[in-house]
Amino acid sequence: MLRKITIGVLAILGLLVAGVAGLLALTPPPGPAPGSPSASELRPGPHDVGSTDMTFVDGSRPTPGHNDFAGASDRTLTVTLWYPEGAGGEHPLVVYSHGFMSMRSGGTYIARHLASHGYVVVSADYPATNYWAPGGPNLVDVISQPGDVSFLLDSVIGLAEAQRPFEGRIDEQRIGAVGLSLGGLTTSLTTFHPRLRDPRVRAAVSIAGPHALFSDAFFDNAQTPYLVIAATGDAMVDYASHAADVPSRVRGAALLTIQKGTHTGFTDIANPLFRFAEHADSFGCGALMENIRPERGKNPFPGIGDASEGIVLDRDGALPCQRDPLPKAITPGRQHMMTVLGVTHFLQSVFADAPEARAAAARRLSQDVPADFPEATFLRHTPPG
Repeated sequence: MLRKITIGVLAILGLLVAGVAGLLALTPPPGPAPGSPSASELRPGPHDVGSTDMTFVDGSRPTPGHNDFAGASDRTLTVTLWYPEGAGGEHPLVVYSHGFMSMRSGGTYIARHLASHGYVVVSADYPATNYWAPGGPNLVDVISQPGDVSFLLDSVIGLAEAQRPFEGRIDEQRIGAVGLSLGGLTTSLTTFHPRLRDPRVRAAVSIAGPHALFSDAFFDNAQTPYLVIAATGDAMVDYASHAADVPSRVRGAALLTIQKGTHTGFTDIANPLFRFAEHADSFGCGALMENIRPERGKNPFPGIGDASEGIVLDRDGALPCQRDPLPKAITPGRQHMMTVLGVTHFLQSVFADAPEARAAAARRLSQDVPADFPEATFLRHTPPG
């Protein structure tokens, strides 16, 4: 009898899953107009994409204890590598950093698109901030994650030919960093922090990352091309506090704004999981607030520095998850389209081989994306006066 009940439950679950899959297939997110430049650019690049999971262990740095986790003497990073199959030569390398309580798969839609265009992308489950971290996700360990990024670069670049799942090799002059939320903060620290930065990073993208805690001088530590992608409907990292003034404050930076986008909508799972939600952050905020206790005027990231290193509290932004009610948002699938185009065009504007190709990528980012998506606006840095 129990076996029959179990089979019946599994059969019902199977029908539900099949029904949801069918519904999603019949209701794809609305894309740009057929024949538009962005519709063409959203198609995968010329390469098939492969992926491989690996484990890298950094024995030189510890993982701190947290709650009932006693800590570890090393930092073990389980990673996924995405790469172009059958493509030799030299490849740009991009490190994708996931958000708080997320996983290395959180940027899969970005990684696969970049790999189809010849990039190698690596993403790790950060030891103390991923969803399944022992003792629970520990926000303050972001201080360790720029070191993790550097370790990932060393590990992938250092793979012997027989160990590489991809053909060819890494071009060490074309290294990028991309991150979402806490991963965006990791990317900013890795790119600009006077003590934590890695000068090998030649282009950086922060997606919904916090910026209110950085002084203007913080960004003067490196002249690295920098793109911020942010959403006006973000309930976790407030757009007005953290993103709106980036073009006026950060020399060489640019801002791609997605109107009515959400924080949770940038994650890979949001497209199928929250496609029909009014606002995806109504789900993400619940999980976030169970793991953090934000206080106004208190630095939630102790250890990353003080005013002498460009870390300030007088620009303290709005606390997360205070908006009520949340407005209706755009579908995450459409948000993904603008994000993947923004990341790809920006990196190509820095890393493409020919000057003409770099200029064309810059035009696609600044002109085609806003033209093809009414929700998108693009602003470059405007010097004072």
